[in-house]
Amino acid sequence: MTQPIQVPGSERRRGTPAATYRLQVHAGFPLQDAADVAGYLADLGVTHAYSSPLLRSAEGSTHGYDTVDHAHVDEARGGQAGFDRFVAALHEHGLGLVLDLVPNHMGVDDPSAAPWWWDVLQHGRGSAHAAAFDIDWEFGGGKVRIPVLGSGDDVAKLEVVDGELRYYDNRFPIAPGTEQGTPQDVHARQHYELVDWRRADSDLNYRRFFAINTLAGLRVEDPAIFDATHELVLRFVHDGAVDGLRIDHPDGLADPKGYLDRLAEASENRWTVVEKILEPGEDLPDSWATAGTTGYDALAEVDEVLVDPAGEAALTALDTELTGGPVDYAQLVRTCKREVTDGMLGSEVARLVRVIGELPGIDRAQQTEALAELLATFGVYRSYLPDGREHLDATVAAVRERRPDLVPALDALHPVLSQAGTEAATRFEQTSGPVMAKGVEDSAYYRWARFVALNEVGGDPARFGSTVAEFHEAQARRLARYPQGMTTLSTHDTKRSEDVRARLAVLAEIPTEWAQLVRGWLGRHPLADRSLAHLVWQNLVGAWPLSPERAHAYVEKAAREAGTSTTWTNPVQEFEEQLHALVDAAFDDPATTAEIDAFVTRIAPLGWSNSLSQKLLQLTMPGVPDVYQGTELWDFSLVDPDNRRPVDYALRRTLLASLDGGEVPAVDETGAAKLLVTSRTLRARRDHPEWFTGYEPVGVIGSAAEQVIAYDRGGVVVVATRLPARLAADGWGDTALQLPNGAWRDLFTGGRAVSDVAGVALDRLLTRLPVALLVRD
Repeated sequence: MTQPIQVPGSERRRGTPAATYRLQVHAGFPLQDAADVAGYLADLGVTHAYSSPLLRSAEGSTHGYDTVDHAHVDEARGGQAGFDRFVAALHEHGLGLVLDLVPNHMGVDDPSAAPWWWDVLQHGRGSAHAAAFDIDWEFGGGKVRIPVLGSGDDVAKLEVVDGELRYYDNRFPIAPGTEQGTPQDVHARQHYELVDWRRADSDLNYRRFFAINTLAGLRVEDPAIFDATHELVLRFVHDGAVDGLRIDHPDGLADPKGYLDRLAEASENRWTVVEKILEPGEDLPDSWATAGTTGYDALAEVDEVLVDPAGEAALTALDTELTGGPVDYAQLVRTCKREVTDGMLGSEVARLVRVIGELPGIDRAQQTEALAELLATFGVYRSYLPDGREHLDATVAAVRERRPDLVPALDALHPVLSQAGTEAATRFEQTSGPVMAKGVEDSAYYRWARFVALNEVGGDPARFGSTVAEFHEAQARRLARYPQGMTTLSTHDTKRSEDVRARLAVLAEIPTEWAQLVRGWLGRHPLADRSLAHLVWQNLVGAWPLSPERAHAYVEKAAREAGTSTTWTNPVQEFEEQLHALVDAAFDDPATTAEIDAFVTRIAPLGWSNSLSQKLLQLTMPGVPDVYQGTELWDFSLVDPDNRRPVDYALRRTLLASLDGGEVPAVDETGAAKLLVTSRTLRARRDHPEWFTGYEPVGVIGSAAEQVIAYDRGGVVVVATRLPARLAADGWGDTALQLPNGAWRDLFTGGRAVSDVAGVALDRLLTRLPVALLVRD
């Protein structure tokens, strides 16, 4: 058995991590607590902790992506003293730190907590920080529009208190010399205008993160703004406290390439990854100064190879039955994206129209419609002109064919949007990403319930599984292009945790049985929105057993995100009561509960097999593997905030100590087998990086050859089971690995195998676990 070791030295920390462990730091798990798990992380086998954002954020923030002050570590998370203790603990155990950085926006929910925003509201264009924010002052008549009022008439409810303008608990500054008169008079003289919150969809004049009014876009393309927002983090880098960076939402930036170039120079080329979601077949621009993405593309490759393509027909038939007709997913995506352009991001589209200005012979309505169609049809999140010009050209061609009435407007817009570096082209790029994210991830993924295991960030629900050969091709490409990019299976943003998806993948192997169950539950507990009901039943089975509270919170969010029967801004009480009654039935109706229990009991071991396989694949594929907090054991979490629950590190320490004592666990509900696979693989990557420098598929022969994925990384051979339901029925039979002759040892079990002319029989190799990690013995 490999044993935990400690690797000291700043040289190791400042290079490319061997593996990272994501920690969500917040007031309930502050930096002091993070410091306390440093020893455990070293024993687990990672080389770097990977922290959520740590700069001062909005009060009560659980995620940290709403920075209000870039000059301080967030006090609620432990402050500078907590940060120093955290770093010292990491260094004591030979670990480095990768820090999550948010350059695109900052939190402005409470202006009094955000000094820059407060100053801009107080002094307007004359503020020393006016250039930091992406504000269209002309459109606002020289004022920033802030959508906080319950209605336009609520101006009457404003008060002046202690030299500030107050609206209930909302505090706003007052410009010098404007305090006289009624609160309404005072408001009229300010550099901001408080407006009805409903006007956010159409009348805002500052760039936001997606459609979140309380996150205002920053202009880090301005070198002075870059320097001011990065000074503290770069000091941490130069002082040796921070060894790598994760860049949040680069798609929001005006010039991602320029930003990454400036960051690389300022950070002395520290290892940096970007939270960029690539569509299937898409690559990062070659010119970007980054090691790669944060791994959603890797997640999709692993998920897809564990899904049985043979289940597509039956699950599509069930979906067609429940929705009343076949779903054209591409059209669904366009519809959802148009709802976004015409709704929550209408302000951004309107600003784009203003920037472009008048086009000869094209009225504003035609221009707006053409832009909305282009945004809704854009096949990737955004282009980075001149990189990605082909996506714009293809989109224009597609809209021309579908909407001949818009050809004049499209012909006029195409050259304007093609000019790299212009404000019009840049704003189109900055807008297409949010339209994609809100239209697909936060809408279409909740509306199409054919097989929700595939409805994941970075995935393509229309692509139903992949072959082993396709997986191998993807990994060879990954090794060639992004050998130091991050890989992942779960994040704080995934729609379902890795183990939920692994269990749900089993449904593709037994689709007929699943369809019968769903029909029974729908007959017993009807819901008018049958597609949403199917989504709910899949997620309940995927996460079962879970508390009623978690289930109710999930279905409410899912239904409102889908927006088909109820919404966030206009909840439909009658429908939501029916939806919650369906969830209650899962727990309270004896027949339904018994059926769920029995079905989950049957598929859970198959899901465990998938979980171990996907974990091993992700930890050994080319790239730098990240382990999201707690997922070294089974983790059956749904979308946030469910996936940000506390982690029991005492339990994990105890189990890891037992494994290090020589125990080889059974694959059972404890999840110890997953901890074994995770720790042994991480330690191998840390202690023997030379084993993970190549990628060659390993040949498999026999009747079940398609049910195993095997490859040689250059010194260690990875063996992972796929399609476990089929395997449970048919067994391995004569299936064997075609390994070079000689003795091999499994790092998980210590078992030995000898390869000869017949290879290594899988029915002898995989007797205790569905996976193996082999080295020469």
